[in-house]
Amino acid sequence: MTSTLLSQLTTAAVGGPAGTYIEAATEADIIDAVRAADAAGEPLLIISGGSNLLISDDGFPGTVVRIASEGFTVNAEDSCGGVAVVVQAGHNWDKLVEHAVRHAWSGIEALAGIPGSTGATPVQNVGAYGSDVSQTIAAVRTWDRERNAVKTFTNSELKFGYRDSILKQTTVNGSPRYVVLTVEFQLPIGRMSAPIRYAELARTLGVEQGKRAYATDVRREVLRLRASKGMVLDPADRDTYSTGSFFTNPIVPAEVAEALPEGAPRYPAGEDGLVKLSAAWLIDQAGFGKGFGLEPDSVSGGRASLSTKHTLAITNRGSARAADVVAVAREVRAGVERRFGIELHPEPLLIGLEL
Repeated sequence: MTSTLLSQLTTAAVGGPAGTYIEAATEADIIDAVRAADAAGEPLLIISGGSNLLISDDGFPGTVVRIASEGFTVNAEDSCGGVAVVVQAGHNWDKLVEHAVRHAWSGIEALAGIPGSTGATPVQNVGAYGSDVSQTIAAVRTWDRERNAVKTFTNSELKFGYRDSILKQTTVNGSPRYVVLTVEFQLPIGRMSAPIRYAELARTLGVEQGKRAYATDVRREVLRLRASKGMVLDPADRDTYSTGSFFTNPIVPAEVAEALPEGAPRYPAGEDGLVKLSAAWLIDQAGFGKGFGLEPDSVSGGRASLSTKHTLAITNRGSARAADVVAVAREVRAGVERRFGIELHPEPLLIGLEL
């Protein structure tokens, strides 16, 4: 057990010291660390890849448990039922996607390049390019801190929504009721991808929306598209020092969407006539272009800014503090609300911070 700066464990590279820091490399280690913190009445923060956390410059006063469990087990593999693979919570997500594509396990190829751990994916129902993990997750095994027991959720019990799940809904200030231990995926066997639902990806692959492509081609093109937007981690590229997309795409009633200018992207949200909008478009059209915040006289003093490649990421330009990132986020959110009357909501968990 050692203290450490949380900026060293997050992709945004901000965050003060941990009160107590524990690295848990096995399921037993995870449970023991969580139980000990709870028994001591310590505040608890769970961290793994650190790609979806923005932590205060004051740090976290309680116990920080880093989930470092790795590996996966194939429980079943046949051409009819596909592959049932149980993945440790701390296993690198992109490495799992790469392995799946190389071994003709279909269904998660469009989620290539997303930073972070596998255990974090069901919490946010992580998704990109028309795909999300709820389409392939069979079950999630967790430690229930209230009941002091292991609890397994089936897909339907997880109550998946857009960037949402029961796991997220029961997390308060980064402290979850249910600590993810393993995630089980059910993946079809085959070299073809899941149907391509995202128009930009379909165009780059030269297929119609709803059709399939070779999963290797899908992964390659997704990695290329993500890199072009600064969304693949690269130590040499300051545009990748972020939490990824800082705001979720708003889901609004149809009449709100209809009031937007004609060119505003709109997508069916699948229920009650709701419409999903593009947060990136709203940000840009509200006057916040790529690189907003880079100016020395900006709200962040140039230390944090919107990515120079994509308006949806707020980046650490090298010396940013959490306060600088939040200052940019507040400015952008207020500007979008002034221009369009739509409130943006943050996608990362804000620890010791408020917008």
